[in-house]
Amino acid sequence: MRVFESGIVSILLIVVVVIIVLSVFFSFFPVMLWISALASGVRIGIITLVAMRLRRVTPSRIVNPLIKATKAGLGLNINQLESHFLAGGNVDRVINALIAAQRANIPLEFERAAAIDLAGRDVLQAVQMSVNPRVIETPIVAAVAKDGIEVKVKARVTVRANIDRLVGGAGEETIIARVGEGIVTTVGSSNSHKDVLENPDSISRTVLSKGLDAGTAFEILSIDIADVDVGKNIGAFLQTEQAEADKRIAQAKAEERRAMAVAQEQEMKARVVEMRARVVESESEVPLAMAEALRGGKLGVMDYMNLKNVEADTQMRNSLGKPNENSGNDNKNRD
Repeated sequence: MRVFESGIVSILLIVVVVIIVLSVFFSFFPVMLWISALASGVRIGIITLVAMRLRRVTPSRIVNPLIKATKAGLGLNINQLESHFLAGGNVDRVINALIAAQRANIPLEFERAAAIDLAGRDVLQAVQMSVNPRVIETPIVAAVAKDGIEVKVKARVTVRANIDRLVGGAGEETIIARVGEGIVTTVGSSNSHKDVLENPDSISRTVLSKGLDAGTAFEILSIDIADVDVGKNIGAFLQTEQAEADKRIAQAKAEERRAMAVAQEQEMKARVVEMRARVVESESEVPLAMAEALRGGKLGVMDYMNLKNVEADTQMRNSLGKPNENSGNDNKNRD
């Protein structure tokens, strides 16, 4: 029994060692991938696959796209694919794009496709967009005609990818911005908003004739006006705001003039009070002057008495010249 148990343990150990050895072997020597490549007509050495492992390249991500390229008749070699993989590109996407371009009769070379992929653009999507154009819908663009009426326009732009300008060309945001600028210019040059509502195709014709796809990665096929709506009366609103501003300015100027008039009035009152003070001051000097004249012999006693009589007569005449005050006092006394 002990011999039998020791034999089973030995067999198990041998099986485990064989499995480990085979795992290590197949991890460095992708035999199944090599067999698949040979069956597909791709001649590649097992040493080349091992060298890929040493260069930290996943062999399946190179061999499988190479099999598809060979079956499609692209005529690529493994060095091109491996160099693109080491540069950080997506080999499978590039091969799919080349196959799609070949089926659609679009001239596209591997180097250009690899450059597009390394530039960060989806080369497969670009090829698909070249075959099937894409519709870009712009947001609502508000523009004002010459009569001051706001017009809101929404457009749909049909674009096709331009493979030659895909590297370095502007994206969709530039197309949307240029179309919006063209809409604003066209509506702003219209004499009336009614002209825009009657002929919305004039916007698309004018915008399309400006060559908005220059320097972009797309080719504009058509610009269609999806919706046209009338907005606010911007002209009347601006005139109202201007009138309100003018009114506030006029009120401020009137308030300024009123404040100046009040200040001038207060100044005149102060001057009147000042003049009265001067008169009182001058009147206070009269008795002193008369006393000085009496002491100096320049004024006699009879002259002084005559002056007093004249003053008394003047006061009597002034009292007789105010009958309303006397009658009012008499009525009060009678009551």
